[in-house]
Amino acid sequence: MPDTWYIIVALVFVFTITLALRALPFAALRPLRKSALVRKLALWMPAGILVILAASTLRGEVVADPGHLLPALLGVAVTTAAHFLGGRRTLLSVGLGTLSYVALVNLM
Repeated sequence: MPDTWYIIVALVFVFTITLALRALPFAALRPLRKSALVRKLALWMPAGILVILAASTLRGEVVADPGHLLPALLGVAVTTAAHFLGGRRTLLSVGLGTLSYVALVNLM
């Protein structure tokens, strides 16, 4: 079994490296906060993620079970509507879309 000090030193290194790696993106982002590109990315990334999620879900459902196409399309429609009508709250829109999809698959 390793010596106690060996374990403590290893834990200090692990803690320091982990903390530095987690703090580095925030430190690098500070000068970029005024960048127009970063502002546009912050605006469009959630919608882009939703589009990728919808495309992946539709593709997977069409390949796995073509009978799930209608619930998948309705789930995407609910997600899109909730996203734009709900003030672009990504968690809310994805949650409502997923809930509607699961309900429709189980009811149809």
